[in-house]
Amino acid sequence: MKVSFYVVVGGFALLTGCQTLDNHEVTKPEAKTVATENTVPQYYLASPAESAQITDVWERIRQGMQLPIPDQKLVNQYRDWYIKNPKHLEIISERAAPYMYMIVEELEKRHLPIEIALLPIIESAFDPSASSASAASGLWQFTTPMANHFGLEMNWWYDGRRDVPASTVAALDMLEYLYEKTNNNWLYAFAAYNSGESRVLNAIKRNEEKGLETDFWSLNLPKETERYVPQLLALAEVIKHADEYGISLAPIVNSPTIEVVDIDSQIDLAMAAGLANMTPLELQKLNPGYNRWATSPLGPHTLVLPIDKSEEFKKALAETESEARISWLRYTIKPGDSIGVIAKNHHTTIAAIRAANGMKNNTIVAGRHLIIPVSADDKQLYAISTSQKLPKKTRALATGPQLTYKVQSGDTLWEIAHQHKVSVKQLTAWNHLSKDSKLHAGQQLTIIAPQTQVAAEQIRTVSYKVKSGDSIARIASKFNVTIAELLEWNSLTPSQYIQPGQVLKLVVDESKLSA
Repeated sequence: MKVSFYVVVGGFALLTGCQTLDNHEVTKPEAKTVATENTVPQYYLASPAESAQITDVWERIRQGMQLPIPDQKLVNQYRDWYIKNPKHLEIISERAAPYMYMIVEELEKRHLPIEIALLPIIESAFDPSASSASAASGLWQFTTPMANHFGLEMNWWYDGRRDVPASTVAALDMLEYLYEKTNNNWLYAFAAYNSGESRVLNAIKRNEEKGLETDFWSLNLPKETERYVPQLLALAEVIKHADEYGISLAPIVNSPTIEVVDIDSQIDLAMAAGLANMTPLELQKLNPGYNRWATSPLGPHTLVLPIDKSEEFKKALAETESEARISWLRYTIKPGDSIGVIAKNHHTTIAAIRAANGMKNNTIVAGRHLIIPVSADDKQLYAISTSQKLPKKTRALATGPQLTYKVQSGDTLWEIAHQHKVSVKQLTAWNHLSKDSKLHAGQQLTIIAPQTQVAAEQIRTVSYKVKSGDSIARIASKFNVTIAELLEWNSLTPSQYIQPGQVLKLVVDESKLSA
């Protein structure tokens, strides 16, 4: 399967692709043709007792590593690049914090190589919302066919490729499948994850017919696949000896930090955020699989929550009737209306409207009424809907102030682009460079800041659940808004009291929130 992944800039090309799963049978290589250096015992991981004594997940990963690191040119080149660019892994290690414990737990439960936990670094730089030009998406960069094949749901409301727990299960299912299909050889399996098992098995077969060696390093594979596996091995080597190489990885506590909570019905995400005492943006960051303002009517009915918020959320949810978890609008059908137009105008689907009204077809009659599910957040109701977000390719086109950046020693195009939230393609176009151009200290680069995106991501509507001891003044101060604004947003008067459990709406600039 061919997937998009990040590689180094300066010396290596940025490689992208799409996943392919081959269903036709290809003759497997005989066991004797598999080099022992490429084969790792299936059951080798540390015991739970040993893992429990480790406080940092990175150390847990180091102790579990077993894949041999060969002295190969590309492995050494990638290792040297990581060492020379320590910021790359420092940033990614912070981004991995919410998910790495969960991934490692799943790997150990299945007795799979712990090094697989590093694949999302290559695939998506641990960004669950990452997408590629070849339409691969999510932490593990699934394409639509592969997502469907391994059980990930995708619809108007939800994209399982961006659901980290769900896509992790699917990715490990796929890797187990590929491991078995490639004669229990993990290097073959990783190569197949990138380009499909048919290419790998056919390459092995060609070498066998020619009397050549059939270990991974002897195979004639697509260039990106030939680089993909060495990059993973180099990454494992660097992570294992991070201290020696001067690389600082953000510590990840060796205990659960997130929980998948079953909510049993559709829910408005702004309301869910309020019940969990979170902002909608905080909730959305942990649940990037949801495309709209609510979870899907048909499921999955789950939310990923911080472990320290889950119990409070579950108690509040239990006190909220299923019918109250979504707001409903009574709409009078107008002449010329169609159910499709009504659904589009209210940011919902035809299926959702039909289900809410018990309709057997799309026929509607002017003058009659429809019940339409809508967000409870009024004017800001669609703030986290996909249709209201600038897609990643479009975001970079949003123009803002022009900046001049002075290149520092060790800088790469990828790092500079990532730091300023633009693409390498834009950065090279603005400065008349190629993606392989070498930078030198003191060189000045022009960057057009994506101002529109920044502005859109700062202003959010927050649902806040009143706690015992809260007051209007205290809540206003906490969210850096005025008392008058808070009263207006919630149709309150200065003399009205607020009660514990009451949910208030606030429109806040998150960049100005007090810690």
